[in-house]
Amino acid sequence: MQRDGQSHQPELWLEHWRDEGDAAFLYRRIAAAETDPTRAKVFANLARVEDQHVTRWEQVLRSAGVAPPPLRPSLRARIMALVGRLLGWRLLASILLAEEGRETKGYLRGALHYDDPNASRTAAELAKESAQHAMQLGELLGVSGEPWHRIESGGFLRNAVYGFNDGLTANFGLVMGVLGASIPHHIVLVSGAAGLIADALSMGSSGFLAAKSEREVYTHEIAVEREELHLMPDLEEAELALLYQTRGMGSDAARRAAKEVMANPEHALQEKTQLELGIGQASMSPLREGWITGLATAVGAFIPVFPYIVLRGMPAIWLSFAISMLSHFGVGAARSVFTGRNAFRSGLDMFVVGLGIAVIGYLVGEWISHTL
Repeated sequence: MQRDGQSHQPELWLEHWRDEGDAAFLYRRIAAAETDPTRAKVFANLARVEDQHVTRWEQVLRSAGVAPPPLRPSLRARIMALVGRLLGWRLLASILLAEEGRETKGYLRGALHYDDPNASRTAAELAKESAQHAMQLGELLGVSGEPWHRIESGGFLRNAVYGFNDGLTANFGLVMGVLGASIPHHIVLVSGAAGLIADALSMGSSGFLAAKSEREVYTHEIAVEREELHLMPDLEEAELALLYQTRGMGSDAARRAAKEVMANPEHALQEKTQLELGIGQASMSPLREGWITGLATAVGAFIPVFPYIVLRGMPAIWLSFAISMLSHFGVGAARSVFTGRNAFRSGLDMFVVGLGIAVIGYLVGEWISHTL
């Protein structure tokens, strides 16, 4: 990461301030929905700590001469809350686990690069607290290892959103291209249905193969690590002790713990793959990855086709255009859950992309109809 200019750093501090406010808002939503009193108390405590983080960043901003605006949940946080309400609060907690990991890495970078000593010190302190939050959430969700180092499949929601996006975008362009060629209504409908099937099969098979390849890579890396433990046990024990030290353990205690772990080869392999490689258990099977991605793609591809099933002529065209454009904005906003971008800007970007696809598809179809 390049060193940010002093003039741009308050914008990053404002972003931290908003992120902490969003986290407090979401933790409270989870605490209110959690039926287990012990877990609900943990989430409520996390919300209170996030409130303290908001205050810390507000102090940094004010000391730099920046007055933060009234704090309100962002559109992205509201989308995440809606996701939790519709698909379960455990899923939202999983998304927040990734957020805490992202925050930890961001604060670590800020501690090294911020010019303001107060901001740098605050980032360093909050990096530790965010890491603790991530570990707490990981324990609640049954996730082992350091979440900010995990490399795993995108999971149900990510596959659904990106599959939906691909299906919508590809089939919208196809339908608009066919319209530009002035093709009869039933041909538009058949073309859209064919595009839906092709998109769903293509994305589903791609999701399956990608997850299968990822699993094969993990299997290979674990096999290499197993061989290293067999051939170089002394070196691997020293590396494991160093990994424990990076987690805050004293050097003597780290060496003792590493020696105990190395006494059990399978336990040592598990520790090394999680701590050094960031590999945990696979969260989803390749078959399920492919099925979810393919189904989400089919749903997205169905949107521009649906109006032609119930309407004809210009009403079908305008309704298809309107709901496709709204869906582009919606899926763009939903993608911000994973990208960390502003939800409105992400939605607007996808809206512009959808509009460009409509125009280009229509013009290409019209050009082909005039040249044939």
